[in-house]
Amino acid sequence: MKRKVTSKLTMSKPTTAKKHHWTAGLLQSIEDPEYKIKEDDKIIVIKDKYPKAQFHYLILPKENILSIWHVKKDHQDLLMHMHNVACGLVKDQTDHEFIIGYHAMPSMQRLHLHLISTDFNSPCLKTKNHWNSFTTPFFLHSSNVCRELREEGEIKKISMQKCMDYLKTDLKCYKCSMQPKNMPDLKRHLLTHINK
Repeated sequence: MKRKVTSKLTMSKPTTAKKHHWTAGLLQSIEDPEYKIKEDDKIIVIKDKYPKAQFHYLILPKENILSIWHVKKDHQDLLMHMHNVACGLVKDQTDHEFIIGYHAMPSMQRLHLHLISTDFNSPCLKTKNHWNSFTTPFFLHSSNVCRELREEGEIKKISMQKCMDYLKTDLKCYKCSMQPKNMPDLKRHLLTHINK
């Protein structure tokens, strides 16, 4: 029998999604000790349930912020803390490269910062959208987001059309000029970089 774990989360219901809708899956994962990696008074770090690489973590605030587009100027310290936690998790991982950032059009409730290894070696990486969501400007790098919020007082929203264009971008290896014809071709090619 699994032990129920509770957290000190602000659980007010977001207005744009239903409580038991699939987009609320992260809210269930942060309560599951199987996924939890780290926790402090401001954040929870969990393993991504469907990782798109060998290492794929999500850093979520305990404050109920629906997405990156609901961040306000007074969240600067929180976003910087999330960034620093991500950097702390990778400082000893010298065998892997990581990227840290947000999706421009997040599909899941609750603001979450992706920390993902760039091997992209995972059976859950299946579609062109999966690939392009991490390898095009659809992926908003955390350091840029933090700087923009600090300097401009807001994060400039990317239009839905621009987001869709990024996701439809032709497949291209992020480490070389290879342009695979499909995802299986890309995944075979990525293994050549991992095995070097």
